[in-house]
Amino acid sequence: NQVIDYAESKNVTLVLEHLNSRDSSHPMKGPPGYFGDDVERCVELVKRMNSPNFRLLFDIYHVQVMHGDIIRRIQQHHALIGHYHTAGNPGRNEIDATQELNYLAICETLKAIEFKGFLAQEFMPRRDPMTSLREAIDICDV
Repeated sequence: NQVIDYAESKNVTLVLEHLNSRDSSHPMKGPPGYFGDDVERCVELVKRMNSPNFRLLFDIYHVQVMHGDIIRRIQQHHALIGHYHTAGNPGRNEIDATQELNYLAICETLKAIEFKGFLAQEFMPRRDPMTSLREAIDICDV
């Protein structure tokens, strides 16, 4: 609460990132027992803090690995989400047809909820990085 009070006084928004603790194919994961590997627990913490300056960082890749049901979760919790990250699954790779997430549908959901924040591209390209980024931006245009 002390940090939230300070953030509010400076008009800064803090975000809590949900990480997965299952996929060991890359270093970006929470350690075993990581508090933030349950997105519903993270949502409850954001609710308990009851501050517009404390929000959830909804990392679509991590939520998919741990829980799935991405679109419904976005619809249910969007008022508590301050930022989104993208990455393909499996492998945290490009936003393309080789992975299981339908980012066109996910981004249509973000448009439908009128999300006005940032959607960060956070993936590990397997080919030319600029080509991968251009394709991801085309798909994830919100």
